[in-house]
Amino acid sequence: MSTTEKRRSTGGKRTSVSGVQAGMETMNLTPEPSTKADSGAPTEKPKKKDKERKDQKSAAKSQQAPSKKKQDDQALIGITCPKSEDLSEWYQQVILKGEMLEFTDIPGCYIYQPASYRIWEFIQDYFNERIRKMKVKNCYFPLFITEANLQREKDHIEGFAAEVAWVTEGGKHKLEKRLAVRPTSETAMYSFYSKKIRSHRDLPLKMNQWNNVVRWEFKHPMPFLRSREFLWQEGHTAHMTEEEAGREVLEILDHYASIYEDLLAVPVVKGKKTVNEQFPGAHYTTTIEGFIPAVGRGIQAATSHCLGQHFAKMFDITVEDPHQQVKEGEKRKPLHVWQNSWGFTTRSIGIMVLIHGDDKGLVIPPRVAETQVVIVPVGVTAKMAEADKQKLYDEVDNLRQTLEDQGVRVECDYREGYNVGYKFNDWEMKGVPLRLEFGPKDAAKGVVTTSRRDREGKGEISVSDVAAKVPELLETIQKDMYNKAAEEYSSHRKIVREWSDFVPTLNQKNVILVPHCTTGDCEDEIKKDSSGNVEGQEVDVRAPSMGAKSLCIPAEQPEEIEQGQKCVNPKCGKDALKWVMFGRSY
Repeated sequence: MSTTEKRRSTGGKRTSVSGVQAGMETMNLTPEPSTKADSGAPTEKPKKKDKERKDQKSAAKSQQAPSKKKQDDQALIGITCPKSEDLSEWYQQVILKGEMLEFTDIPGCYIYQPASYRIWEFIQDYFNERIRKMKVKNCYFPLFITEANLQREKDHIEGFAAEVAWVTEGGKHKLEKRLAVRPTSETAMYSFYSKKIRSHRDLPLKMNQWNNVVRWEFKHPMPFLRSREFLWQEGHTAHMTEEEAGREVLEILDHYASIYEDLLAVPVVKGKKTVNEQFPGAHYTTTIEGFIPAVGRGIQAATSHCLGQHFAKMFDITVEDPHQQVKEGEKRKPLHVWQNSWGFTTRSIGIMVLIHGDDKGLVIPPRVAETQVVIVPVGVTAKMAEADKQKLYDEVDNLRQTLEDQGVRVECDYREGYNVGYKFNDWEMKGVPLRLEFGPKDAAKGVVTTSRRDREGKGEISVSDVAAKVPELLETIQKDMYNKAAEEYSSHRKIVREWSDFVPTLNQKNVILVPHCTTGDCEDEIKKDSSGNVEGQEVDVRAPSMGAKSLCIPAEQPEEIEQGQKCVNPKCGKDALKWVMFGRSY
């Protein structure tokens, strides 16, 4: 392929008097209360809720191309709503104009465009490499679950009842028995596990699938964060002992934290869910919790569950006790296996966008950017001789080849009919981590001009150092993005010892660590008493009725609970057992 053909093919810590302690240096999104399920025969035209209709109209409007006359007005093609002014509108513009996602005619179901799906592929590759070392094998189970199978586990189905989508017709005929579209796959997979596991020699059994799930009912759709259909992986494993299962739960949680911190440059807090917040039917749930600074809310980032023997008893997944001493002719005592399940979803992409994005658009960490570097030729004018332009373009193409040889993902922007300012704005909006500018003056000096997406200002790199310096700069950008987000999260995690400081500290856009008894009734009371339903209680004006919920019991406790320390809830009176992180949940 000639140089010209190549160009045509590219497009492009301290305690205060008030008892509030500053955040520590080291250190859910569960569905909101549901509304009534959608109704109507499958053949009826879907009725959009007002909010959904408004969102889709706004999305369509924001996607309209500017007229040719206004093409040079970067304010019109860029993000028109500041992040600090209206986070929802800003977020929608960023993911649409950044070509991450597109709406469909089914509310809550979205098209993942290549820029976002590529991030998901990086996550898949990263996680697959690690779980394969744990001897986990990938598989695939059907989308549909029989009602009889789903109903076998009472607590489990009650936890998902409002979210299950049902298939009642097939072709022109009503089904004799309706089928559930999987909201998760425990009940779909464990009949198979009962058949597969016949002896202790079959343990551990470790399987994972990358798939889609449907959870139909929710309050309002929000792309990536809360949708009807989303992508995830779900791992399901069976073990001989609780100890073995427990080790895996924590190992998986470490991998999840690593995806966020090492790939997405997003800091998280590892911990354990309270009984109120754990997965339906689980023995216990571990979690990683993120934080959205713009609204001061926590967000559940991923979970790893020890299911105990609950499902094993429901699905009769047993093995004989190999350590039991028996007399000749006697059978060994059957033991129920210990099971785990763990999942990581495309919500991670939305969290990344909300944390790193700015008023120009997306800011993508280099390790997951589809395009890490864009090279933009500059100084090209209408009066420029064709030979000089060709020479410049050849030098740009040499830069591209040099970087690609180092494994850098590069695009060159040779688009004609667009000025340099438009191109800069366009690539900034798409969040490309690093822009290189190269023109006749740069060529004469033997340098390329650099512009980092994560900060203002420009620099220079010698053309001869590009192969070594650009990959180094990309790693610096990755680390700087994480450090900035980690410092912000740390500064917004506050220790609160007195109830009088609880809500005021929340209102300063913080999550808080409080001494707590860890009982469910007390959690419910705190959520109620920290909401806008309490007379005279000031809360976040953007969520006037939202109370604080427990996000997790951090694995890393800020300090020991002092003997005699009472629960932060003045109505409780019980001794505090742990520091629990509370916050308004996004």
